[in-house]
Amino acid sequence: MVKSLIKSWFLCLSLSLVLVACNVLTFNNQQPEVVSLTVSVAASLQDAMKAIKVLYTKETPDVTIIYNFASSGSLQQQIEQGAPVDVFISAAPKQMNALESKGLLLEGTRQSIINNQVVLITPKDETGISNFKDLRSDKISKIAMGDPESVPAGHYAKEVLSTLNLFDQLKPKLVFAKDVRQVLFYVETGNVDAGLVYATDANVSNQVKRVATAPPESYSRIIYPVAVLKESKNPDHANQFVQFLSGESAKTVFLRYGFTMADKGVGSRE
Repeated sequence: MVKSLIKSWFLCLSLSLVLVACNVLTFNNQQPEVVSLTVSVAASLQDAMKAIKVLYTKETPDVTIIYNFASSGSLQQQIEQGAPVDVFISAAPKQMNALESKGLLLEGTRQSIINNQVVLITPKDETGISNFKDLRSDKISKIAMGDPESVPAGHYAKEVLSTLNLFDQLKPKLVFAKDVRQVLFYVETGNVDAGLVYATDANVSNQVKRVATAPPESYSRIIYPVAVLKESKNPDHANQFVQFLSGESAKTVFLRYGFTMADKGVGSRE
């Protein structure tokens, strides 16, 4: 009887040790918790940012990037209305300035990352336009550009046309779009005769023709600022992603898509 009890005791002890060992192994082999970052990004950046996401995910597998692409003005409004966003990348300082003035940015995280240019594009088979002045022709009935009030590309386009003394003349022909990618779509599909977009948008489409580049002095310098939002639930990871955007890997992607790198430092308030 005693021997039987001793055997039972040893059996229970052995099973307990096995269970403890299994628990320790399970604990030691636990996968790191995956963090999700919501990044609101200006529409003109979507191709480059998708490529950057692939690189970042390989380097930081415990972080999942969720993009929200739209015009910078729309994204600004979403953030002001309480949308849960970790990082914001705008196509102009104006929208970032507005959020900063309301205390919505995490201090010390804002910086400029890239620059762009304004170009005039037409459908690939269009032959009647070779410069901005040709837009005055009676043969040209529709010209697309972003809404100047909410789309940075539209704001820059208006500056270009105003500087060239064309904006008032062309008003009846202008078709305002919700973001720069909609402008590109209108031109690609032939719904308009021409459009004003960023150089990088023209670069990603084989259905349009770049016919002219706006003179640099005709519009404000195009700066894309980035910052972490103060309400981010993962500010350290968000800031790590922001730093990645100014690193060599991201730089290679941005240059490939036609952007130029901005001066390092705090984001411009122009």
